[in-house]
Amino acid sequence: MNYIQFRQLLKDFTVFSINDIENNGLNFHRRRLTEWQHKGYIKKIVKGYYIFSDLECREEVLFEIANRIYSPSYISLKMALSYYHLIPESVYEITSVSTRRTYKFKTLVAGFSYRTIKPGLFFGYNIIKYREKSFKMASLEKAILDYFYINTDYKDEADFASLRINKDMLFNQVNEERLFAFLQRFGKASLTERIESFWEFMNQDDSV
Repeated sequence: MNYIQFRQLLKDFTVFSINDIENNGLNFHRRRLTEWQHKGYIKKIVKGYYIFSDLECREEVLFEIANRIYSPSYISLKMALSYYHLIPESVYEITSVSTRRTYKFKTLVAGFSYRTIKPGLFFGYNIIKYREKSFKMASLEKAILDYFYINTDYKDEADFASLRINKDMLFNQVNEERLFAFLQRFGKASLTERIESFWEFMNQDDSV
């Protein structure tokens, strides 16, 4: 099989794996992948996963790649807070949570980091569609809870202020009832105390 045939058969894949190739019944030798990397046709992202070199790595594309190369996972933490325009700074690493162990990848297209959560906490994400593709992104409420769950050092008003969260964006988007319903599912008293303090802080009148 030549590259043109290979490209045509996998044209609908944003990121493809060895399993994707085998599942499509492609009859070729794996050494072709090395040859095509050397020729600049494809790029290796992590072991066993590749993209075509001309792929436009927009933010949504990177989110889909993040979901695929370390599964199960969904985008959360700082990247999700940035996605919802809650924090002012740009985030240069695609941050996710996963039921697998904490891990980081430095790749040719981006850095990807994954923090561990318990299997019972793998909920509260949405399937977001783009260009007939999709990726998993934490809901705003779950992204906030995931962030505080992972970052246990955020405890007082100074810590909350350091996040520089945009109050208008927060209160325009967050569903308070859903936030505290999700919080109950964590079953963690220390997290509940910190979230309640955070919420009280965010509801303070800045004009006072």
